[in-house]
Amino acid sequence: MTPRTPLALITGAGSGIGRALAIEAARSGYDLVLVGRRKAQLEETAKLLEAGKVQLVTADITTPEGRAAITAAAGDRLDMLVNNAGRLAVGRLTDLGDEEIAQTIGTNLTAAMLLTRDLVPALSMAQGRIVNVGSMFGLIAFPYFTAYSATKFALRGLSDALRRELSEFGIAVTYVAPRATRTPAQETFAHLVEPFGMALDDPERVARRAWGGIMAGQKTIYPGFGERVFALVQAFAPSLIDTALTYKAGTAKAQAALNSYCRQKEA
Repeated sequence: MTPRTPLALITGAGSGIGRALAIEAARSGYDLVLVGRRKAQLEETAKLLEAGKVQLVTADITTPEGRAAITAAAGDRLDMLVNNAGRLAVGRLTDLGDEEIAQTIGTNLTAAMLLTRDLVPALSMAQGRIVNVGSMFGLIAFPYFTAYSATKFALRGLSDALRRELSEFGIAVTYVAPRATRTPAQETFAHLVEPFGMALDDPERVARRAWGGIMAGQKTIYPGFGERVFALVQAFAPSLIDTALTYKAGTAKAQAALNSYCRQKEA
């Protein structure tokens, strides 16, 4: 009997970490369902993949119609769901509009929750794995990333709850927490990189280390050593994080960069 090829579904696969994870999955012998809003970007990802079946689904995960198309593409047996699609909102909370906040929550949390719910039957058939790509901002809440941090904290909580809830079906759950990464979304916060002293990772490095942890069955993955250190500091000495980030948020350089960004948004 010929072994069945495992199937992975990755949202936000048109660029960045999603694209890099698709490459890692293909190298590991997975067939793929790649999901994104832009067909051309998905096609670019598909060109980079090694042998394997690839299905492209151009869909908006925040809509019922989009999720229905994704669920249909997954079929009745799914080995891995990677909730990677995300939206970044940057600025003071008082400067964020209703729609910007709603879209950030809708993409980063609500859509991931609803898509996971819809795919549980297929994941259960394969005793598969859910991978939620979060952020270090879901462990350490950064000023001026309020809405984004809140959604990633929630996604981390969703991951923990699902791990305990779905274990009876043989479904495993992994939460990945990369730091700031060089992706198209970086343009949204480029003005804050220097004031906050952020170190940026390449998506390929993040995906390579994340995939190794996924294959090892890890529950939580910090792709870099520094992230593990910060996780320990946040857990045992959170006041140090408060002091450092409050200071950095209040520096003249950070304020000037943020004010310039807000003026550009309004223009």
